[in-house]
Amino acid sequence: MPENAVAPDLRREEHTIVNPLIEAPLPDCHANRRRQARVDTTLLNWEASPSGTVWRKPLYRVGGENGPVTSLVRYAPGGAFQPHSHPDGEEILVLEGVFADEHGDYPAGTYLLNPDGSRHAPRSDPGCVLLVRLRQYPGAHRLQQVLDTTTGPWSPGLASGIEMQMLYAQAGYPERMRLERWCPDTTRSCHPNGEEIFILEGALQDGEGAAGPGCWLRYPPGDCGVLHSIIGCQLYVRVGG
Repeated sequence: MPENAVAPDLRREEHTIVNPLIEAPLPDCHANRRRQARVDTTLLNWEASPSGTVWRKPLYRVGGENGPVTSLVRYAPGGAFQPHSHPDGEEILVLEGVFADEHGDYPAGTYLLNPDGSRHAPRSDPGCVLLVRLRQYPGAHRLQQVLDTTTGPWSPGLASGIEMQMLYAQAGYPERMRLERWCPDTTRSCHPNGEEIFILEGALQDGEGAAGPGCWLRYPPGDCGVLHSIIGCQLYVRVGG
């Protein structure tokens, strides 16, 4: 896989699409952020969204359609939502295809942070797969962020054998988001303030075993576990918040 590739083709999974009419209330999912969580998204079914042309795999959700949520999201070719605003912000990492709105086109590898109250009409002409966080970034003074991670700079990371590319860090707000690129046979400890990881490439081992592309891992504050990669990996990492 090319070095700057972001994720495998998750759209080719042959899993059933469930809940097509959005009739039942959506259940909470890994709602206690003080507990460790582990999800292999390649084993999950797709849930329909109110759009009818967009599906999702929830990783964290509280309060159904109107609460904070972290999901893997798939737009069918031509998929779209009506114009809407984002209370408490929206974060997107484009994993495949091309995501778009009236402000521009965002191919695979694009990172976006749309601040509290921002508004757009999202769509995808060819289809796309996204990692999305909704309603988790309150604050009227957050800066909007649009980055091409395929050309962004890498710097030394938190341990030997790790490089990182910063995605978002702003004074006055607790979250820090970055990409990490691990060489084979690399080890580091979990962050003392807790962290969430989405595996983009390669494999990562922790006390529960190995996890591969498409896996989402949450380690709460105070978790003193050790992470190791035998073959190397590339990760999306969120710390704080």
